[in-house]
Amino acid sequence: MPEGPSILIVKETIAPLFKGKKVTAVAGNAKLGIERMLNKKLVDVRTWGKHLLLCFPGFTTRIHFLLFGSYSVDTQTKLDRSVRLVLTFSKRKLFFYTCATRYLEGDPGEHYDWEADTLSSEWNSAKARKKLKAMPAVMVCDAILDQDVFAGAGNIFKNEVLFRIKVHPETRIGKLPPRKLTELVKQTRQYAFDFLEWKKAFVLRKHWLAHTKKTCPRCEIPFTKKHCGKSKRRSFFCRNCQVKY
Repeated sequence: MPEGPSILIVKETIAPLFKGKKVTAVAGNAKLGIERMLNKKLVDVRTWGKHLLLCFPGFTTRIHFLLFGSYSVDTQTKLDRSVRLVLTFSKRKLFFYTCATRYLEGDPGEHYDWEADTLSSEWNSAKARKKLKAMPAVMVCDAILDQDVFAGAGNIFKNEVLFRIKVHPETRIGKLPPRKLTELVKQTRQYAFDFLEWKKAFVLRKHWLAHTKKTCPRCEIPFTKKHCGKSKRRSFFCRNCQVKY
């Protein structure tokens, strides 16, 4: 599933091409009444976490890429059955594949808390900390994936951040020392920008220290791989240097 920084890159790619342009044709198998976008101007392209937001006057088309979604410009790159939405703007086309689509009425700000988006200029670390303190029984591996707390964070974030701050993924939030809770919030936000920088430079995987790795680079012992928490997502961690509080 694409994480927040990858969605921001999509926005930065398509906004200069299509923002301010009128939709002249619509196609695809999305079941949301795609004709509504016909002859409407794309007034803005925004993101919130893992959501790509195509903003039209009075409504927004939300794109969620799920596990295997993708997009392309001008050239169709996937089979017809995976084409959820095709928007034509004059002579250019925007394709979305294997994604979930939904309309949001009114201004996007009525639906989203920008202060929860890890890449937003409106990010509020104090609010994130308050939300975490309200879920003491939740494991940190699940808390990082909670989009209401860290919009845009995904499984890569989880493994890398917990390795950075030396915390075992099955630690309960309520057991974390205050300084570790501060580190959790700070490093999850920081990793969003590191991810974005490395993704743009096509070197993201080279910077993984824990995610999908077999050996701890600090302790030089085998990592543990386990499906942790309620989310059951893959965790890669070191039993020696990542403390379970």
